[in-house]
Amino acid sequence: MVSRRDLFTGAAALVGAGVVSRVGAASLPEAVIMQSASTQVPPPPPNGRPYNPVVTLNGWSLPWRMNNGVKEFHLVAEPVVREFAPGMKANLWGYNGASPGPTIEVVEGDRVRIFVTNRLPEHTSVHWHGQRLPNGMDGVAGLTQKPIQPGKTMVYEFEAKRPGTFMYHPHADEMVQMAMGMMGFWVTHPKNPNFMKVDRDYVFLLGSYDIEPGSFVPKTSTMLNFNLFTFNSRVFPGIDSMVARQGERVRIRFGNLTMTNHPIHLHGHEFEVTGTDGGWTRPESRWPEVTVDVGVGQMRAIEFVASDLGDWAFHCHKSHHTMNAMGHDVPNMIGVSQSDVAKKISSIIPDYMAMGSTGGAMGEMEMPLPENTLPMMGGQGPFGGVEMGGMFTVMKVRKEQKRGDYSDPGWYKHPAGTLAYEWNGAPPEATRNTSAGGQSMPAGKPAQNVEFNVRKPSGHSGH
Repeated sequence: MVSRRDLFTGAAALVGAGVVSRVGAASLPEAVIMQSASTQVPPPPPNGRPYNPVVTLNGWSLPWRMNNGVKEFHLVAEPVVREFAPGMKANLWGYNGASPGPTIEVVEGDRVRIFVTNRLPEHTSVHWHGQRLPNGMDGVAGLTQKPIQPGKTMVYEFEAKRPGTFMYHPHADEMVQMAMGMMGFWVTHPKNPNFMKVDRDYVFLLGSYDIEPGSFVPKTSTMLNFNLFTFNSRVFPGIDSMVARQGERVRIRFGNLTMTNHPIHLHGHEFEVTGTDGGWTRPESRWPEVTVDVGVGQMRAIEFVASDLGDWAFHCHKSHHTMNAMGHDVPNMIGVSQSDVAKKISSIIPDYMAMGSTGGAMGEMEMPLPENTLPMMGGQGPFGGVEMGGMFTVMKVRKEQKRGDYSDPGWYKHPAGTLAYEWNGAPPEATRNTSAGGQSMPAGKPAQNVEFNVRKPSGHSGH
């Protein structure tokens, strides 16, 4: 839970005197710091207008104080240590002790004041991604504001005009600061708490990092070859499961602050996209899906009824995004015998292991790893290795899960007759389609030599 609190004694002096008198604040709001990487279930709102809190996967929601009818929050931009999964930690930049930073929850029509203290070694700013607000509060350093210098605090104040799903991130040295993990989620709840009400409402951000095995700091100039893809800066098997009681209506919101799109796929259920960057989608415009593609800088909200019991996979459908600490430019060795060369190399390197002659399965391999890194696939399930990593978690649907209970119920116990099983009888004869236009290779015909005339195309020199 919240492990320590920092009141920043005397930090109000960092805010300009004019700003302090204008907002009428005698001191900064308390800055709550989080050091845990587990999912924190928020309590009911302590003050202000009521709403149904969201649950941030492997994250938390930022407390606030009321000051003359204004909700005041305190964000601290600072270096943080984030555990991606047990066995690997990264030196990142984030907010209030974590990356991503805490989720900010407000209600449509709230007047909001956010104090942002900069404890980074360089200037920063905060852009409130997707919000309608005064231009001078938009957070683009050099365009709409002066940057927040190290050791200084600036104040953003605006009305949360429309309900929906938003993000916050820097617009100052953005490539470095985003690559270092500076991002957070923002939810503006509708003023009517019964509008589109759901039983469970999960949120998380999609992230990507390039951290070489054995190192602790992400590369900040990587454009494409990231090797760790995350839900809220956690990778499977270090990601918590999402849970639901059978029959509950579940909403999952996610935002994409990586450099590529992510097709997010749910097993066992179809869902509807009920929210986008621009707000809620009208019921007549929705359609069923099992995968939704989330573009760069976009937010999506999906909803479904958790009707079917089980442990259902939830993941990005780009295969290399469900792997940890990937290596790039690895040759395909399927069908290549490596026995002779493996013996020679093993005489020099005793721990050498030839991989990939029959496929790439690595779920049950055990081999030495560099310090502070993870195997590409290391999660264990009830039937052995779950050959996944990265952007992968599980939606656990149970009959006995109590409403409001977010504890992990353990692995699903399949009723008799509902589990795939091995066939021990004689295998059926394979039949082949030998008619013209068939899709199977005709049996009994030898391969033919075919001649091709190859012509080098004109133009596009060098291709």
